[in-house]
Amino acid sequence: MTAVTDQDHTEHADRPDGAKGKKPGGKPSGKGAQGDPADGGHARAEDGRTESAGDAWDDGLIARRVDETTQSTRYPTADSRSAAPAAVTPLVYDGPLRARLEALRELVGLSRTRLDSRTLSEAGRVLDEASARRRLSGQHTVVAIAGATGSGKSQLFNALAGVTISETGVRRPTTAAPIACSWSDGAASLIERLGIPPRLRRRPLPAGDGESPLRGLVLIDLPDHDSAAVQHREHVDRILALVDAVIWVVDPEKYADAVLHERYLRPMAAHAEVMFVVLNQVDRLPGEAAEQVLDDLRRLLDEDGIALGEYGEPGATVLALSALTGDGVGELREALGQFVSERGAPTRRISADVDIAAARLWPVYATQRRTGLSEQAREEFADRLADAVGATAAGEAAERAWLRNANRACGTPWLRLWRWYQDRGEPTTGRLSRPPADEEATARQRVEQAVRTVADRASAGLPTPWAQAVREAAARGAQGLPEALDELSVRAGVPTGRPPRPGWWPVAVLTQACMTILQFLGGLWLMCQIVGVMAPNLGVPVLLMVIGIVGGPLIEWSCRMAARGPARRYGQEAERRLREAAAGCGRARVLDPVAAELLRYREVREQYGRVVGAGR
Repeated sequence: MTAVTDQDHTEHADRPDGAKGKKPGGKPSGKGAQGDPADGGHARAEDGRTESAGDAWDDGLIARRVDETTQSTRYPTADSRSAAPAAVTPLVYDGPLRARLEALRELVGLSRTRLDSRTLSEAGRVLDEASARRRLSGQHTVVAIAGATGSGKSQLFNALAGVTISETGVRRPTTAAPIACSWSDGAASLIERLGIPPRLRRRPLPAGDGESPLRGLVLIDLPDHDSAAVQHREHVDRILALVDAVIWVVDPEKYADAVLHERYLRPMAAHAEVMFVVLNQVDRLPGEAAEQVLDDLRRLLDEDGIALGEYGEPGATVLALSALTGDGVGELREALGQFVSERGAPTRRISADVDIAAARLWPVYATQRRTGLSEQAREEFADRLADAVGATAAGEAAERAWLRNANRACGTPWLRLWRWYQDRGEPTTGRLSRPPADEEATARQRVEQAVRTVADRASAGLPTPWAQAVREAAARGAQGLPEALDELSVRAGVPTGRPPRPGWWPVAVLTQACMTILQFLGGLWLMCQIVGVMAPNLGVPVLLMVIGIVGGPLIEWSCRMAARGPARRYGQEAERRLREAAAGCGRARVLDPVAAELLRYREVREQYGRVVGAGR
């Protein structure tokens, strides 16, 4: 079969002789030459000039043309600028894959500020490649033929094409650059994406008995993956990341090569559904040796984690053939034709890429335990902050202040005078407006310990990047927290001024005043009797004085007993107010930022679950 161009094969109406690809006189347009070794034996134009608009090839592909008389190969150069691009139908992803890609895109967006670019590079590459592939033809399937030196992949490439396209020989490496062969129109953009220049693009003639069973196939012959030339290996690695499927060609000598299995097959185990593994050169194996080698190859693939498409199950197709004799090539062509006709390889390839990207992201998103802050952890954090600001001591001080105010209001005048004298005689030293330095340092340590404890509990079980983000959020909130709590304790501590009085206090004060008046009356009465102003009568004045003297302390004691309940409630209210203020300050500075990080992690965890779960 001869090779032709990648377009509709119509003849150009503007040519006077009706010839195709020839100038008047029947000679091929442009000089042809054999492939330069630097190009791996591929076609190269000698003068690099393009043909005229009337003589240009339709889509820029270089066709290998065989002269019927001399059987010599010619390599005309094409001018792709004069060709009208073929209309292509873009690739359409199914609903589940679109949902997974959207979740992966959301996942990367939410994680950019928490994860380094190296961690997200594979996911970003998959998104870029999926977007680029979606804009290209969905009617074509790009399949690469890869193999080691001497495996016969170029020979298999020619056998599938039905014409000698890729050079074969004993010189190693023979294939120096990738060659593309397209069985139908509209594949130019796909081939350009692979970086294959027009001079290395081929196309066989359509089948004589109708439409080719390989219509829609774009076959790529890659250089040797174990080539001594670094550039050849770079070609292989780059194109393998872009094609829709791969045909791995192995020979009986290198099918168990560690480089092949460890560098390529094992990492690509998720792509089993878009993978063919072909044991070539079986004509060299005597008797049942071919079946034995094929079984051993299947065993090695199974150890690599590659699912084998046996018994109707999805997986890699494993075949044995001989590209030299043609034995088994028809079976591969039939399987390849069915594979291409399904047009599902690009979607399965992208889905497998998403699986691999999700597997690599597993350590930074997955956790085996429940994460977050429990109510108990929040309450303990609030208690630690309350202890640091002395909420309990402040409540007790408020209770004592209330009792002291009650004693002053309801006590006897003589006792109040004595307390006033004691208060006046007390030295002012020791009455500090601020706590001692050691107490202040202890309070700061308590605050720092509380922050570390709540950060450790919140980050427990999280993947390392998110645990670090939680700790950093808590540490940022802890800056200035002790000073804020100090100011808070001053504002929300024991209120200034007198505590509020209950309704029975005026009655108690009035009764205490009556007791004092009775003492004065009884004493004045006795004084008048002693002076002689009044008639002697000791009973009544003494009774009045006794009632006043005994009644005053009794009323004071009663008021003190009655004041215990209100004083306790007053102290508890002061403690509660300070606790709530400290908890609110800690929540705004520490708990809320930590909760925001945990919420972000839950969001990305949900997105990661969509990326992983939608494909399982």
